[in-house]
Amino acid sequence: MLHLDLTLLLALVLGSGLGAAFPQDTLKKSCSLSKYQFLVPHELKAVQKMKEQFEDIMLLSDRKCNTRLFRRKWRIAELSVPDRMVLVEAELDLAIAMLGLPAAPRFAETRQQPLAFLTQAREDLRGCMATEAPLHQPSGKLRHWLQKLQTAKKTENPGCLEASAILHLFQVLNDLRCTALREQCT
Repeated sequence: MLHLDLTLLLALVLGSGLGAAFPQDTLKKSCSLSKYQFLVPHELKAVQKMKEQFEDIMLLSDRKCNTRLFRRKWRIAELSVPDRMVLVEAELDLAIAMLGLPAAPRFAETRQQPLAFLTQAREDLRGCMATEAPLHQPSGKLRHWLQKLQTAKKTENPGCLEASAILHLFQVLNDLRCTALREQCT
């Protein structure tokens, strides 16, 4: 019995000593976006359902939009991994902001799961950016797109920005997947 108590006491002392040697924050700061390489089907279905519901709402509205924010002359695979992270963070910021706008109760309920998923993805991405590329300066083509995004936020009708962000969510998810694949994305 005394031997068991000593063993337990020794394990506790060693465990707390190792905890001090490897602080919790250090262990948490590893970057893993691998869960976004292949998105879970129920998350994709939730995004698809929300997109379809939004398309139905759009048919009933009189929005006349010509936002070409998500049309680019380059592919995400052409960017460096840190550039991809910056791009996807900006896309997720826009999508999350647009999904946070006031909406009809039915759509507000439908968007909750995709909104939670996108918010978690953005937080995971930010964690990676903080550890892997905290001082990264975007390339010229990305900087141009980011400037286009800022201009659109200032000049576009909020309804058109919302439509553009929601209707292009699968492009954002593909960009997230490419970022998670890192150098394997071609």
